[in-house]
Formats: sequence, structure tokens, C-alpha cells
Amino acid sequence: MERKTAHRGARFGALMLAAALFAACSATRPAPPAPIAVAPANGASIVGVASWYGPGFNGHRTSSGAVYNQDDLTAASTAFPLGSRLRVINLVNGKAVDVTVNDHGPYVKGRKLDLSRRAAREIGMIGPGTAPVRMVVLETPAGGSALGERYFVQVGSFADPAHAESVRERLAARYGDVEIQPASGGSRRFYRVRMGAFASREDAAARAARMIRMGFPAFVIAE
Repeated sequence: MERKTAHRGARFGALMLAAALFAACSATRPAPPAPIAVAPANGASIVGVASWYGPGFNGHRTSSGAVYNQDDLTAASTAFPLGSRLRVINLVNGKAVDVTVNDHGPYVKGRKLDLSRRAAREIGMIGPGTAPVRMVVLETPAGGSALGERYFVQVGSFADPAHAESVRERLAARYGDVEIQPASGGSRRFYRVRMGAFASREDAAARAARMIRMGFPAFVIAE
């Protein structure tokens, strides 16, 4: 009888020890991470100078792959990801138009947006050619950020501007987002040939990989 009692006591003690160990493990197990809150893009806005482009580009393929139609309500920008929906408000006359960003540009210093001819007409900008505008984000594509970091691919840096222009022309025959960016290093001046902007590092890295296969010392720059 004493042996059975002792045996039951040993089993009870083992069960209590197992329960205690389980409770300890449960107490130290890290809690699952809380879901990351993503702020909506709607309402984000910037102010800048807009221009418009039309006949010379009509029918050409845009950076998004779509064919440019100057009579669609579209725009080119490097400040917003491709696929973004914007409300563009002319700050001179208060007129507004909603457009979809389907191309990269404009590649003119000081400008933030290139509108299609129809969009420019909607806000009374055809005659002046440019206008100060407010660009309000209505919708951002999945995986994009409204006004986040942008990525570029640098394919070369040259002391001779003619050499830089030669590289730019070669690449511009295939890509519509090539530009030359002057830069200073001490008393010397350089001319960087770069491509973009890209909404994601993955897109920029894919382009850089293509450039490397073509023989360029390409790498990604974040701004």
C-alpha cells in the first residue's frame, strides 16, 4: 500500500513539474509581431511646376509599357510611382483634372509633372506651357509609396560631357528615362549618366542587371 501511495505521489510530482515547465515556456515565448500599420496615400500632396507633352511623343511607348495617347488623361512624373492616380490643380486658375501616371519625366530641372495634351487643356495650361500646380494623391498602386524614396541606376560618370552624351544617346535609343546629371567633386566637374526614377529598389536592380550585361558599371542610387 505504501509503495502504491509513493508511486502515485511520484506521478503527481512529475505531472506538476511538467505543468510548471510548460507554463514557464509559455511565459517566455515571444508574442507574435503586431501588424505593421500603413498610412493611406490619399491626401498626400506636393506643389511644383507642371508642363505638358504631346505630338512628338504621341504613339510612343511609355515607361509603363502603355502606348502614349495625348488625348488620354495621363501624366509623366518621377515624384510618384507608375500607376498613381493624381488630382492636379492649377494654382493660377483653380481648375483641376484627375490623371494616371504612366510615364517617367519630365527631365527638365525644376519641373515635377508632364501632363498629356488633353489634361493640360482641361486646366487651361496649353497656352502658357507651364503652370504651378498642386498634385494630390488619389490612389497609389500596390507596393508603391506616395511620396517615398526613389531609385536611379547610374551607368557611368565622365569628365568629358561629350562622352556622357554619347552614352546617353546610345541608351536613349532603347530607354526613355536616361538623363545626364552634372556633379562637382572638388575643383572637377563630372557628368553622370543615370536612368530612372524607379518606384522600388527591385525595379532599379533589374535595370542595373541589364546594364551590367551590356557592359556598363551600373549600380543603384536611392534618393
